[in-house]
Amino acid sequence: MSTKINEFRSKMKHRKVAVLGIGISNTPLIKYLYSMDADIMAFDKSNEDKLGPVLEEIKDLNIKFSLGDEYLKNLKGFDVVFRTPGMRYDLPEILRAKEEGAEITSEMEVFFELCCAPIFAVTGSDGKTTTTTLIYNMLKEQGYNCWLGGNIGIPLLSRVEEIRETDMVVLELSSFQLHTMKRSPNIAVITNISPNHLDVHKSMDEYIEAKKNIFVNQKPSDKLILNYDNDITKGFSVEAKGNVVFFSRLSELDKGAYMKDDRIVYRNSGKEALIVNKEDIVIPGVHNIENYLAAISAVIDYVDIDNIHKVAATFKGVEHRIEQVRELNGIRFYNDSIASSPTRTIAGLNSFKQKVILIAGGYDKKIPYDAMGEVIAEKVKCLVLIGQTGTKIEKALSNEIMKTGNGKDVNVLKCSSLKEAVEKAYQAAHSGDIIIMSPASASFDMFKNFEERGNMFKEIVNSING
Repeated sequence: MSTKINEFRSKMKHRKVAVLGIGISNTPLIKYLYSMDADIMAFDKSNEDKLGPVLEEIKDLNIKFSLGDEYLKNLKGFDVVFRTPGMRYDLPEILRAKEEGAEITSEMEVFFELCCAPIFAVTGSDGKTTTTTLIYNMLKEQGYNCWLGGNIGIPLLSRVEEIRETDMVVLELSSFQLHTMKRSPNIAVITNISPNHLDVHKSMDEYIEAKKNIFVNQKPSDKLILNYDNDITKGFSVEAKGNVVFFSRLSELDKGAYMKDDRIVYRNSGKEALIVNKEDIVIPGVHNIENYLAAISAVIDYVDIDNIHKVAATFKGVEHRIEQVRELNGIRFYNDSIASSPTRTIAGLNSFKQKVILIAGGYDKKIPYDAMGEVIAEKVKCLVLIGQTGTKIEKALSNEIMKTGNGKDVNVLKCSSLKEAVEKAYQAAHSGDIIIMSPASASFDMFKNFEERGNMFKEIVNSING
């Protein structure tokens, strides 16, 4: 066990520790802290009944709980406070705890302090999970012992004592996790930046500043992978402290991965190497080409080209990402529940050569939907709307019709539930059609998360009698 981990264990022993949020990621954290004899109180806005099985996992531990609407009123007298991702760091109760002397941190911040292995970390508005998974699979194919964490995989702080210096750690990091980070990974990847999560972040500027924390504390020996085709990420290069490598789908580069004649090539020191042909990549969509460009740029110094080929030929994508669910009477159903922003849905629609039946709408994250109008007019034959953002998406199409006249033939259907939306979409479809649920919105108005939404969609689709 490393000196840092021993010091952390000693630091936590008998200390008063608050864990804000009792969820999938924080339950292992609570157990880990409990193993150090920390004096723990777990906080959550949900009550005991709503927490259900999650609470059962830790209920037998000798810890205290503060639950319900006023759960933060008991945040007093603590030495250390672990903030859950998505909870703002500047809530009055957290600021008061800090003024009283508490150390405010998070599971991921402490993991960065204690981890002894090289860390690859990916952030961005779209493509994080697929890019992270590609990096992980490529490193595994090379033979490394790898750990997958952050927004996907397992909560890694509770496993940090098992990680060796020769291992590789691959993380997907959200803006919420990065908001207060003071350490950066050895290899940082930013897939793209577009408006997102403005229901939590106070402004687009704050959202961008949070994303930048993935690289602002890098060392000169570290590496930063940036999207050359995205103006915001391209501009980050002037602030980089590490070695900058771009990737591009649209331009040839002096250094980095880019597309050339339907091939991904990598150029370094003036030499160009063919990495993989576009046709050899199993998962569809130009956005997934960008994910491959980013992942290849990250692993190029660690993984042989043959092993990158093996991943390209076998990796069929991550669940809820343009996932084909069923073909019924010549109609194909796709689950793209991960698409919680307009840019993600636009990328999904551009993956198909034909016009589709689109099920869209959900929780409103206070982001603009204007860009969807043109793409819906071009790529959608029937638009089925649900949720809070349904009216915003319809307005985007209406504005496009007024501006250009395009989109007049798009049939718009409004529904009150996902079940009704699937049923109406199926009724409107004919053999050869594609039905895709790609909401362009978060799920929280109707579902716990995008996974629950995607699973519900699949359940409804699979229950249709042919």
